[in-house]
Amino acid sequence: MKLSPKISELIDSLKNLPGIGPKSAKRMALSLLNSNKEIGLSLSKSIEDAILNIQLCQKCYVLNDQELCEICISTNRNNNSICVVESTSDLYSIEETSEFDGRYFVLNGLLSPIDNIGAEELRIEKLLDIIDEFDSKEVILALNSTLEGEATAYFLLEKLKKKDVTVTRIAQGVPAGGDLNYVDNNTLRRAISFRTELK
Repeated sequence: MKLSPKISELIDSLKNLPGIGPKSAKRMALSLLNSNKEIGLSLSKSIEDAILNIQLCQKCYVLNDQELCEICISTNRNNNSICVVESTSDLYSIEETSEFDGRYFVLNGLLSPIDNIGAEELRIEKLLDIIDEFDSKEVILALNSTLEGEATAYFLLEKLKKKDVTVTRIAQGVPAGGDLNYVDNNTLRRAISFRTELK
């Protein structure tokens, strides 16, 4: 049986979301259509509202609904540290730990010549301006351990040598509660390289 063109269109739209394959998209579409219409309409309105009103913070570039986000306007944040992350999602993950009370800078991508993403697209000069503005003493690179993440980290390290800041990276290695038998060699190599002294 051939699906209705409208259902097919909805499924195709959902397939464009990251991590959603054809089966998941079909299941989501049919679930939305089978549920109370108010749920679907409310979801549609929320998506439209977010797309029309969410923007990048003019200072740290996190996605939010104001010109300057709550973190940037807060007077309770520690100006000594700036944490550089790839995405808004990464910033949220770090905030959820309640372990970091400094400032952020969101790159919204990583260096990738194939995708035409260079230093200009990542607004590296803006990061340098923020370091000066807050007179920050430490820049924490919280980037993924991918090829692009490593390249971006080393590029930033070179740029930051001109500043009077300490550059650190978040620890990488064996996850808490992890069993060494199940940890891949790259992760184990990093864990040994970035070992710390017990005190």
